[in-house]
This record gives sequence, structure tokens and C-alpha cells, in this order.
Amino acid sequence: MSGSEARKRRADAQRSAESVVGAAIQVLNRDPDASMGAIAAAAGVTRQTVYAHFSSREKLLRAVVDHLTAETVAEIDAEDIDTGPAMDALFRLLDASERTVGRYPVLFQSGDAAATTQSADDQRHDPVADRLSRIFRRGQQSGEFDAHISVTWLVAATIKLSHTASEETDAGRLSEHEADAALRTSLRRILTPD
Repeated sequence: MSGSEARKRRADAQRSAESVVGAAIQVLNRDPDASMGAIAAAAGVTRQTVYAHFSSREKLLRAVVDHLTAETVAEIDAEDIDTGPAMDALFRLLDASERTVGRYPVLFQSGDAAATTQSADDQRHDPVADRLSRIFRRGQQSGEFDAHISVTWLVAATIKLSHTASEETDAGRLSEHEADAALRTSLRRILTPD
């Protein structure tokens, strides 16, 4: 097999794997318990093809989570979070994240999207945490944010508070508007110097 044939095969395999992940996102967003066969049918491939790319459901779910993370990061990066007041940048980041979650509500609400180890979950948050860190450092340097609280703590608190807002909405205890308002108020109180 020539080099160009090998490259074509790899490119075809990559497109096939991407098609499976795309189909999995759509199918699992409608039915988080959908079978690998249903995902294969939606992708227009056989179950064997799905298993050739992803040897287990867990590996396919990891690929789905990786795709959703990349989509979230792209949405955040489109917001130009390195400009303007740091608080505004933080809220633009949160809005961008929420747009991705809003496109896949069932998938994010189900446990499947987060069916990873704690270490994998931390890695999934790394790109967002890096962007949050930039915002917090900038806000502390400008005096907009309290410089006495570590950036690491602020990142962890923001991620946890964001998850709590989503959980309260999912449980029906708060409307989306109420949860968003509570999140923003909480963050302002944590970040603003006394």
C-alpha cells in the first residue's frame, strides 16, 4: 500500500469515528440509555464499525465528553475573554458554557456525560479552568477582584457553583433564571474586594 493510500485510509477512519461520535451525541441527547446499535444506525455504520473505533461504551462516552469539552472551549474562546472588565469576561465565559449545555440538555443532565473517573473529570475541566485562571489573575491585577484569595480556589469554587446552579435547575428547585442570578450574585460576593 502506498503512502497516499494509507493516508486516505486513516482519513476515512477518522471521518468514520467522528461520524460515530456525532451520532452518539445526537442519539444520547434524546435517549441516554440508547444502545450501541442505535448509535451505529444513526451514524450509518454497523455495530462492528462502532466497536472498531470504540471498543466499549465507556470509551465512546469518553469521546463524546471530549467532543463536548472541545465544543465548550471553542464557544468560550469566541467570547474574547481576555478583553474588557474581568467580571464581564467571567460572565461571558459562563454564558458560553451554558450555551453548549443548552444544546445538549439530556446528555448533560444524564450521568453518562460525566461517567468518568475523578481524574478524567478534572482533566475535562482543565481547558475551562485555564481560561478562568486567566480571568481571575487579570481581575486581581487590575484590583477588580480580591487578590487575597488564591486563583486555584476561585477556579474550583466557580466550577462547583456552576455545577450547583445546574443541579438546582435540573432538580426543579430553581428556575434557570433564578439559578443564574444566584450564581452571579455568589460569584460577585466571592470576587469583589471588601
